[in-house]
Amino acid sequence: MKKVREITVIGAGLAGCEAAWQAAERGLSVKLVDMKPGRMSPAHRYSGFSELVCSNSLGSDSIENGKGLLKQELRQLGSLIIECADTVRIPAGDALAVDRQAFSDIVTKRIVNHKNISVEHRHVDKLPSDSPVVVATGPLTTPELSDAIEAVLGQGRLYFYDAASPIIEADSIDCRRSFRASRYNKGDADYINCPLDEKQYDIFVNGLVGAERADVREFEEIVHFEGCMPIESMAARGRDVMRFGPLKPKGLWDPATGKEPYAVVQLRQDNTQGTLYNIVGFQTRLTQGEQKRVFGLIPALAEAKYARFGMMHRNTYINSPRLLDARFSLRTGNHFYFAGQITGVEGYVESIASGLTAGMSLAAELAGEPATVFPPETMIGALGNYISTYRGKNFQPMNANFGIIECGQLPGKMSKREKYQFISENSLNTLKLVYNKR
Repeated sequence: MKKVREITVIGAGLAGCEAAWQAAERGLSVKLVDMKPGRMSPAHRYSGFSELVCSNSLGSDSIENGKGLLKQELRQLGSLIIECADTVRIPAGDALAVDRQAFSDIVTKRIVNHKNISVEHRHVDKLPSDSPVVVATGPLTTPELSDAIEAVLGQGRLYFYDAASPIIEADSIDCRRSFRASRYNKGDADYINCPLDEKQYDIFVNGLVGAERADVREFEEIVHFEGCMPIESMAARGRDVMRFGPLKPKGLWDPATGKEPYAVVQLRQDNTQGTLYNIVGFQTRLTQGEQKRVFGLIPALAEAKYARFGMMHRNTYINSPRLLDARFSLRTGNHFYFAGQITGVEGYVESIASGLTAGMSLAAELAGEPATVFPPETMIGALGNYISTYRGKNFQPMNANFGIIECGQLPGKMSKREKYQFISENSLNTLKLVYNKR
């Protein structure tokens, strides 16, 4: 029987490009299909691949952080997307942030120039039946394709709403009412910090709670993922919720007072030139007029000019624990894989990891090689384990974090930092033992 050597990857986002690259690097002929530029989702602006739509940061690079550990694992495994991100990174403390346009450009160039990858620009409204497939259409999968996926899976769709933070022009930030620093002085002073005293904070909270929201369709229930909650929803949960979330002042000292502020709004560089900054943690569904008014209650942003207002968009994901195994393969077989946030992994780096796993796994399966299953003691394996074995009542998307990784018994009493260091070192060593980079 002739071995299948051709596959289709639907979607040229982070997960799709990573899956296509890993499969192509292992000798498969890959047809990568993407609907852009002929059809764009509400969140996309660029015509290139792997566009970052919510933030330009891929999170901390420290292996004492879940995302940092996952990125290091991906580097160890030869991830195209992380390699490209490292090439175009911009200052952001200990975080891996990139120039969005340069990042998309370099990923697109690498993909289109690969000898084993052909690209088709068209919208897909039905799933191919004549070749193995990786569905990596993301959380903004079109209604037509969502219906086709639902027909194949035989399961009802799950969905939640996600929100993107606003981006403001750097020269419109009041430098007299802000200061540059990274939390705990880690790395360079890459963040612009906008301090609030108690009175200013209360005015801001009240402004958020009473602000006008953008409309959503009546027949769609609003379900927020806890890891990406709109700032106005945080404010509505209680006065101090934001002070223990994105506005926490801990580790920051205002040079104007020499003290820790009551609350701090942080701004992170969004492009190489440093002309744009996004408001960290300010995902929102406020109307544009209300965003300008309410965010203007922050003294340093009173005259802020917006390059992009925050937005609200629908995210779709499947009931993976009932449908997928740890390789992101459909349990019913037929060389059918999913990757990216449609599987229930949440975040940029997590999407990349799922794409890498799916691409490697499908290539191994078609070559008759042992399945690529990363151990749950690694972060990449823990993500696959989570989406395939979750047994709770309500399956929700999950970020990379130390709570999902299996670490066994720790060697004695440890501080939190020592524990995370131990888990990370064990994870990276485990990965070296079970997988040799090809």
